[in-house]
Amino acid sequence: MSITKNAKEYHEKMFPEYESQLLKTDPEFIELFDNFAFDEVVNQDDLDDKTRFIAILAILLGCQGIDGFKTTLKAAYNFGVTPVEMKEIVYQGTAYLGIGRTFPFLHAINDFCTKNDIALPLERQSTTDRESRLKKGIQAQVDIFGEGMRDFYKSGPKETKHINHWLADNCFGDYYTRNGLDYKQREMITFCFLAAQGGCEPQLISHAAANIGIGNDKAFLIKIVSQCLPYIGYPRSLNALRCINDAEKSLEK
Repeated sequence: MSITKNAKEYHEKMFPEYESQLLKTDPEFIELFDNFAFDEVVNQDDLDDKTRFIAILAILLGCQGIDGFKTTLKAAYNFGVTPVEMKEIVYQGTAYLGIGRTFPFLHAINDFCTKNDIALPLERQSTTDRESRLKKGIQAQVDIFGEGMRDFYKSGPKETKHINHWLADNCFGDYYTRNGLDYKQREMITFCFLAAQGGCEPQLISHAAANIGIGNDKAFLIKIVSQCLPYIGYPRSLNALRCINDAEKSLEK
């Protein structure tokens, strides 16, 4: 086999003293994947490892890669992603993916914590209650998307305006206001959820613009897509790049 020195060294950082069974059953595949993902891709840019693995966990959640997610938790932990950050990815993912798709991932983190002697439940991260969640959610929307979101929760046709209210009090008030991840990290993982699941181009463009607006600029988002490409493939990665460009154009108007 001809796995590069760089790929071997990076794999060892991810999974110390671990050898995949696929080295025995599919050595050619491991050579192709490891050389690409753990040498060519990780050395493409200067994205730090912790950010890379927060993005990868979010992208695996978005594409429903549960087996890859379970494996990657250990690597993410080795690169400094905390159990709180892992949980926050899945908690917030519920607003964008639904409990039907996040439920197995929450159990995966609980299993990981149990195996690594990490006491559960983790420290509470919520900063809102039933009385404050709407007000703080609106403020989070304004902080991220701009002052035009101040009254968005009251907008829309009578029969559907409750959805916009829920976006404020639930999506943003319950999740974005939590500790554990900051706004920039939360917008990054939201971008990952939307890019990975596909079929959400209007929302992906909107959140690409939000990322750019709060400091996750175009160059940063391209780094995120590049590092996640081995996990979601070329079509959705290319689609995400197009949405980034569309978001940049929308901000120029």
